[in-house]
Amino acid sequence: MSFISYILFRFFVALFYFLPFWFIYRISDFFAFLLCFVVQYRKKVILNNLKKSFPHKKEKELKKLLFPIYKNISDIMVETIKGFSMSPKQIKHHIYTTNVEVMHDLYNRKNSIIGVLGHYGNWEWAALLAGLELKQHTVALYKPLSNRFLDHYIRKNRAKFGISLCSIYLTSKSFFEHKDKKTFFAMVADQSPSNVNKAIWTNFLNQPTACLHGPEKYAKTLNMPIVYVNITRQKRGFYSITFTTITENPLSLNDGEITQKYMQILENDIIINPTHWLWSHRRWKHKPI
Repeated sequence: MSFISYILFRFFVALFYFLPFWFIYRISDFFAFLLCFVVQYRKKVILNNLKKSFPHKKEKELKKLLFPIYKNISDIMVETIKGFSMSPKQIKHHIYTTNVEVMHDLYNRKNSIIGVLGHYGNWEWAALLAGLELKQHTVALYKPLSNRFLDHYIRKNRAKFGISLCSIYLTSKSFFEHKDKKTFFAMVADQSPSNVNKAIWTNFLNQPTACLHGPEKYAKTLNMPIVYVNITRQKRGFYSITFTTITENPLSLNDGEITQKYMQILENDIIINPTHWLWSHRRWKHKPI
């Protein structure tokens, strides 16, 4: 079954290679319609998250956000598939950095850097561009797929862009192996932590939120600068990346302060463009004791 799934995925990657962007967005529109009005994919979760995050908004206002949210999910899905067959030139045409000099400066002055980002904009394309644009070697922490054929294919594809995918289950090993090699560690850091006992708690979108401890832990343990990576959709199919330095001296900040800073920036991004975030996660399943 795993091999059949792999073959089907490769078929769609090959198909999307020949399809122009305008056509894949028609496919995305169709999937968004199905997700929103037919399947109603995680609709209760999305609405509940919106209500708690924007308590001042009426339910009618929040429901207007539903279809654009599903459209964002669908766009990320088709863009990710398309990304497997895009050339470096195409990647650079569809996503660009606004201030890559921030990263070049850190490359010249520091060893390795941690980059934190959320499920906001197209984080998959952002990883591809990082491999092409940054002087640092990009190591992206990810959760390995249960399908070993797909997992191997994805790792091999990303390597073409100069990216190393490292399992989240080997995070510590990855950091200590690459820390002195001018590395950019990319960490998607807005998901709910699996181990709530190690979580750093902060206020995020009007509610107490358990956050991953990893980015702050490794920044302090290895004294690495940490930057926030904003990925903004400028228009459909086109994104910009802006780097914001959280701190170059993590040991100078109090415990939890680094996490609070980057979660606050992410919150501001979401408030500006709420439909660009992935609301379908059960982000607030953990409650403070």
